[in-house]
Amino acid sequence: MLKLASLYSGSSGNSVYISSENTHILVDAGLSGKRIERSLASIGGNIKNIQAILISHEHSDHIVGAGVLSRRYRIPIYANERTWEAMRLWLNQIDPDCIRIFSTGQPFKIGDIEVNTFHTPHDAVEPVGFNFCCERKKVTIATDIGHINRSLLNNLIGSDMILLESNHDIEMLKVGRYPWPLKQRIMSDKGHLCNDMAAKAVAYLAENGTKKFLLGHLSKENNFPELAFQTVKNALTEKSITAGHDVYVGIAYRDRVSEALVV
Repeated sequence: MLKLASLYSGSSGNSVYISSENTHILVDAGLSGKRIERSLASIGGNIKNIQAILISHEHSDHIVGAGVLSRRYRIPIYANERTWEAMRLWLNQIDPDCIRIFSTGQPFKIGDIEVNTFHTPHDAVEPVGFNFCCERKKVTIATDIGHINRSLLNNLIGSDMILLESNHDIEMLKVGRYPWPLKQRIMSDKGHLCNDMAAKAVAYLAENGTKKFLLGHLSKENNFPELAFQTVKNALTEKSITAGHDVYVGIAYRDRVSEALVV
């Protein structure tokens, strides 16, 4: 059994709770420690039970609460070596016993959960996504991705549940108020995934057996939850797959806890 709950998902902060019966993990800690603690408690979790904070990349909306939580509760922080070097000053002093370095692509275990990391296309030093495997179940987190490529798909396929980025609607972004350099960054191959590309990926993965999807990292300015959902629903319908019947499609909200999902 694996449970996933997105505590927050968006440019103002990201944190995801992953658990098995015996293991409790946070993926990213991009908000204040107090907000993460409160959100975790709201779904029956306890920050004192967290055994690891895994960091996907060094951008502030993924790390600002990690140092505080690690110092307060002696929680180990896991990241690859390049990410550690990029975020070390942001986190301030971390107990050496709480510094854990993984090699991207090399699996490791936290409790009874096996963690596999994979490269993601984003403008950070060495960003990663995560596969979590326990009792023949696989849950994947892949946000902050500029495009979908074959290597990424190979890591997504076979998942029972996926938290996948659906950041923006392209037309909303193009006509919106963001300055052009920021628009270019978001639309680049190392920026953020648009609704259309997310929808195509969901349809492909649903055809290949994935049953539960959460759409995450939605832009406040350039997207709506209803639009992201409808875009995915339409892509599924084209493949004769019905959202809400054949597969579950939900939203990882930017400002509140999502529904906790279990596989």
